[in-house]
Amino acid sequence: MKRTIAIAAVALTALTGAASAMTTSANQAILQQYAPNIETSTLSEAQIGSLLAIAYSGDSQSEKRAKIRSFVN
Repeated sequence: MKRTIAIAAVALTALTGAASAMTTSANQAILQQYAPNIETSTLSEAQIGSLLAIAYSGDSQSEKRAKIRSFVN
């Protein structure tokens, strides 16, 4: 778990610029692949960056889905 958080933090700093450059609807579409009911409008830029870091990680689809769903629930 600590490893996941550390990786997400590193990726967050790398993706912060990319996350802010993307539109809200683009973020919503990417994250809805893993958590269909997610509302990105209620999340901060840092939270969206963390979630996108998980979405773009090398984890399996089921691992990404589980991590993103646990993050937003």
